Parts: sequence; C-alpha cells; structure tokens
Amino acid sequence: VAIGFDLYCQLLKQAISKLKGSKARPRIETVTHLDFVATNEAEYLMAGDDERARLAPAFLPVNYIEQPQTRIQAYKKLAEAGHQQQLDQLRKAWRDRFGPVPHAVENLLLFTEMKLAAATRKITKLEVKERKIMLTRGGDFVLIGGKFPRLSSEAPVEQLRELAALIRNF
Repeated sequence: VAIGFDLYCQLLKQAISKLKGSKARPRIETVTHLDFVATNEAEYLMAGDDERARLAPAFLPVNYIEQPQTRIQAYKKLAEAGHQQQLDQLRKAWRDRFGPVPHAVENLLLFTEMKLAAATRKITKLEVKERKIMLTRGGDFVLIGGKFPRLSSEAPVEQLRELAALIRNF
C-alpha cells in the first residue's frame, strides 16, 4: 500500500510522540487530486509543451534544492506544517538558505495551505477534474446550489489560487 510522504511523516511523528509518552494531536488528512497541478518535477518536465501549459507546477525543483537529502528534509518539514505560520516560516527559511522562491515552490506552499484549510473544514477529499470541484466531507459530496462548483480561471496557477480562496472561504 502506497501512502503519501506527508501522511508517512505525520504517522511517524505520531508514533514518536506516543513512544515519548506525549500525545500528538491527530491531523485530518485531506486526499487531493487536482488534474491541473503537477506535484512531480520529473513528470512535469517530461510532459509535452501543450500538456505542461495546462499544469501548475507545485514541487521543490532540483535546481532550487540540489542535494536530495536536503530536499527530502524540506518536504518532511512541509508535511509536518500544521498551520499558516509554519508555512510562512518555511518560505522565509528557504528564501534565506536557497535564494528567491521559484513559482513551483510558491505553488507548493499554496497547495499545502489549501490542504490545511480543507482539513480544518473537515474536508476529507478534494478533487478537481475538468474544472469541476468535488469536495467530500463526512462521506458526502459538498454541493453549492445543488451543483458541484466549477473553476472559472483559465490559467492553471490562477485556478490554484481560485481553489485555495474557495476553500479558505468555505
């Protein structure tokens, strides 16, 4: 069974806290699948120009954090972030250590912020397919006006911002 790296880190943190005798607060994990976001740099770079134009890159580029172990640690810290202040601290730390934050990293931070906001609102699944937003809470789809909401923005990065705003205002 494959689990996401952020979920793995969360489970590891909870297990360590339990062994130490302290109680880690379990975090609701929001499963996400956004057909317009590329979270894997290799797949993004291998995509054709037309496909890449329809994707918002959201990852830590190899040319930004070159050392694999350092990049893994950065992803681990991102996965452990539990609120906006921690994301802001990560952004600042990365900027200080690695230089100006590229668009793919800004998108990754926004993607993570959106997942945290969704989890806070008890949304367990967030999926976007062909601009249709499907949110699941309590095992049921969340409809607005009896319909699935839709993204109106054309550009993938704008779609990510629009979706994040919708979740924050939910």
